Amino acid sequence: MEPQQRKSEERKPYSTDLADEQWKILEPLVPVHQPGPQPRKYAYREILNAIFYVLRTGCQWRNLPHDFPPWESVYGYFYRWRKDGTWQRIHDALRPEVRERAGRAPEPTAAIIDSQSVKTTEMGGPRGYDAGKKVMGRRRHLLVDVLGLVLAILVLPANIQDRDGGWTILEAAHQMYLSLTKVWADGAYAGEFVQRARKELNIDVEIVNKPPNTHTFQVLPRRWVVERTFGWMNRERRLSKDYERLPATTEAFIHVAMVRLMVRRLARRPAPPLVIVHIKPAAPKPTFLPPTWALPALPPAGPPLPALPPAGPPLPARPPAGFANNNARSSS
Repeated sequence: MEPQQRKSEERKPYSTDLADEQWKILEPLVPVHQPGPQPRKYAYREILNAIFYVLRTGCQWRNLPHDFPPWESVYGYFYRWRKDGTWQRIHDALRPEVRERAGRAPEPTAAIIDSQSVKTTEMGGPRGYDAGKKVMGRRRHLLVDVLGLVLAILVLPANIQDRDGGWTILEAAHQMYLSLTKVWADGAYAGEFVQRARKELNIDVEIVNKPPNTHTFQVLPRRWVVERTFGWMNRERRLSKDYERLPATTEAFIHVAMVRLMVRRLARRPAPPLVIVHIKPAAPKPTFLPPTWALPALPPAGPPLPALPPAGPPLPARPPAGFANNNARSSS
């Protein structure tokens, strides 16, 4: 039984609302409603729109706009899908499609690992102090493929080192992605982490260090991919800081953020194929004038002009002006 409620088209849409093409992609992945004593009141599309609104704007659940379903229902779906793993299943179903659209194999063979320390609030929950970044909060360990799509997430207190959290996430990724053989990391993972990954997991971990004597920002090979993923997450205000009591809730919001990003990519129309048209070269222009363009002939030359008469005797030279007047004054 379809829920009786207003459709999203009947209200003024928000920028986070799902387009029709995006909803067609997500609709088969949303779990089927289990029959119960009460029918479902709200459409899944409106529930997703409300969750995406919370993620993008960072507002509290209680401050959802009134034209969405009640916040208790929206949060209830988010919490239920977090506990039963729905968000991760939707995320893992979309990632191979995005990879194939980009010309990649569905399963990754290479990845990049890194972590991000973020502050927490007074909400509580596990937290720690990152002495290197001077941050009291949690550390998000991420393993992404070469496109920046998330392969594995682990949120731990910030006092846990990169090597410890990275090994946990690498072990989990090795069980999920058997094709994974190459991982790039920064200097924090150097040492025993590299040797253990090669020996126990058969994964080659390559450390990408900064060039020596570098004190300014510089894009590093491969490492910029995971940094870009952290930038995508920071655009979602709910993830710009860790507002959640449980790390599992933060992991669920990261999955939601990546679902929103991937479904937008899949909904785009693919670019039309490039068609190469062979144009025949134009015939060279003639360098001579056609007969019809010939210039008219010049008239024949007339008789020569008569010669000038010979020059006569030269005229007598005249005194300079004022000379005669001066002589006249002196004689008088």
